[in-house]
Amino acid sequence: MSVIMKLKAPPPVADINVTPMVDVMLVLLIIFMVITPMLSKGISVDMVKTVNPVTMQAADKSDAIIVAVTRDGKTYLGTTQMAADQIPGKVKDILSSRLDKMCYIRADSRARYEKVVDVVNNLRAAGVDQLGLLTEQQQKRPGGAAPTGQ
Repeated sequence: MSVIMKLKAPPPVADINVTPMVDVMLVLLIIFMVITPMLSKGISVDMVKTVNPVTMQAADKSDAIIVAVTRDGKTYLGTTQMAADQIPGKVKDILSSRLDKMCYIRADSRARYEKVVDVVNNLRAAGVDQLGLLTEQQQKRPGGAAPTGQ
């Protein structure tokens, strides 16, 4: 006489296992946290620090025209280095198909004033209606008071 045992399958699990999804999301979060600072727009300059800056969200758009002036006097249109007298032609081409004629200048705080004025004059010659001078928020000192007389 042989005994045949019937094995029962375990009941189906109705819970979703979210552990793999959480692992994938954490890896993606780390990747984005590492890559995001590398995606800075334009050339990196040490901008002028102000107490009450005006926010210009339009400068963060992907199609914003940003001209940078570095500490050593080099000028960049976006990330392309060019002489200050070549900027009007390029900007005029870019602005020909736009309704708003707005440009932004990122100048290093130690750049010569003469170079920044040259860029402003060249942008005005290219037909720019409005110029935005980009600055950074000045950090508050631990004592709570902003520096005076500097």
